[in-house]
Amino acid sequence: MMDLKETLSVSIDALRANKLRAVLTSLGVIIGSASIVLVVTVALTSKKFVISQIEAVGSNLLSVELVRTADKAQPLSYEMTLDDMQAVQDSISGVTAVAGVSDLQMSVVAQGVVRPVTLIGVTPRYREIRRLVVLRGRYLDSMDMETRSKMCLITPVLAKRLFGQDNPVGRDLHVGELIFTIVGVFNERVETYGLADIQEESVLVPFGLIKYYTGVNTLKVLDVQAATPEDVPSVERQLTMLLHSRHPGNPEYHVQTLTAILKAAKDISMALTIVLIVIAFIALLISGIGIMNIMLVTVTERTREIGIRKAIGAARREIMYQFLTEAFLISGGGAVLGILIGLLVPVIAQFFLPGNLRVPVSSMSVLLAFVVSCSTGLFFGYLPANQAAKLQPIESLRYE
Repeated sequence: MMDLKETLSVSIDALRANKLRAVLTSLGVIIGSASIVLVVTVALTSKKFVISQIEAVGSNLLSVELVRTADKAQPLSYEMTLDDMQAVQDSISGVTAVAGVSDLQMSVVAQGVVRPVTLIGVTPRYREIRRLVVLRGRYLDSMDMETRSKMCLITPVLAKRLFGQDNPVGRDLHVGELIFTIVGVFNERVETYGLADIQEESVLVPFGLIKYYTGVNTLKVLDVQAATPEDVPSVERQLTMLLHSRHPGNPEYHVQTLTAILKAAKDISMALTIVLIVIAFIALLISGIGIMNIMLVTVTERTREIGIRKAIGAARREIMYQFLTEAFLISGGGAVLGILIGLLVPVIAQFFLPGNLRVPVSSMSVLLAFVVSCSTGLFFGYLPANQAAKLQPIESLRYE
């Protein structure tokens, strides 16, 4: 214990004698350890944000559409219907909600302004599955759906282009020969990564009204929500089998899910994290080389001191421990400062981020930064320490 205290005391005194050199030497360790903490924090934050965006769309969402070929007409019997939607709800385990849509390109007229729009007929649970947000007014209620009332919702972009800054709720919208009353303005909660039926200028109407324009009562897209993301593969298999059993003639249905996108986002996030951590390790490697260089210079400068200590009985291991302790103090002190900086930056950044986005700090990154930084100091400090321990007392005392 006394040897440890003496070694620590001598090492601290040696560092105090060259404060500027010690600070500059530890600067690389400070940057490297701060980089590790910040890299992991940024990676976790970005991963959390991307995954939350995807999951907000519905990582357990399946979207089914009949594959159509341009050179061959599809029989009407291949088309999905409301009966298919009900069969999916009743017979497939793991399904919590089902909705169907059918769309049509139309032109609408309001206040003398003509706009091309996508007219989308929706079934009752469409809002629940697609997580639509009503910005003004209300959504289509059960009475609107059952009676096929001429009520509609429009997107904010369409509302602005038709009515400017005026409130569109309660206004009339001419769609072909029918006059609809606008009951609300809606938007998607998040981007749907290509799975959306909704465009910038879209009009939602009760599904039954689409038959007035098309003459058929079929679904273009069938949306199915599984209970959990883990149920998606099973639901996808059952869904494909059910549709083929209900539509003889071997029609082809395309099932899209966000599972692949979710997995890709996680893999990309992991790859970026590894690359950035490797870059941080390179910074620590450079700082370790700096520590070794400075310690070698220190050994040369303190050759006579080493000779005197050996002459009065200091053992070889005591000399080695002294220089290893100095290297540890430089790297350990730098690691602590770097970690504190790495923790402070996310705290400050939190004030400039959206309220719903939290910056997670990994305790593993803090531990990793400290262990790697200290290990780097000890590893690169061993050569100078060993060189100092091997010096002969007589040659050291004669050194000028």
